[in-house]
Amino acid sequence: MKLDILTYPNPILFQKCNEVSVIDDDLRKFLDDMYDTMIASNGIGLAAIQVGVNKRIFIINLLNEESIQDKKDLIEFINPVITPIGDAKQVYEEGCLSVPGFFEEVTRYDSIKVEYYDRFNNKKTLEANGLLAVAIQHENDHLDGHLFIEKISFNAKKKFEKHYKESKKRKKNK
Repeated sequence: MKLDILTYPNPILFQKCNEVSVIDDDLRKFLDDMYDTMIASNGIGLAAIQVGVNKRIFIINLLNEESIQDKKDLIEFINPVITPIGDAKQVYEEGCLSVPGFFEEVTRYDSIKVEYYDRFNNKKTLEANGLLAVAIQHENDHLDGHLFIEKISFNAKKKFEKHYKESKKRKKNK
């Protein structure tokens, strides 16, 4: 089932999320609904708070080498804890389903380790770099009540303000 994605400046997006205490069939159904929502919205990641659920959960499904978003590559992160590996950084142009139509460069750690639980309550550890590391850090920011637009330069924030005002005008005129 496709869920409604909250968009900036909805105050729910700025809430710090609560740990998941029970992993059960209801949570697994919610994860399936998150996946359907992300795919229907052409996203590569989605955090629970983006659909109004205050839980430390996000999912990521990157495109594979054939540029296909294969569900077997889906990673579901429950109660993730991220640790940077080294100090190296990377710059990547990010977008967000909760900030539609706006893309900007963000600097993040190049390599990270993430510990999390899967949908069957198995504890997992993953080391990531490149786009996967970017996506994990981006989605994890949502769990702490932050959007990528908080990490962009002053000039980029001015660009975002203009984009946001124009998109509000377009919605109003529809």
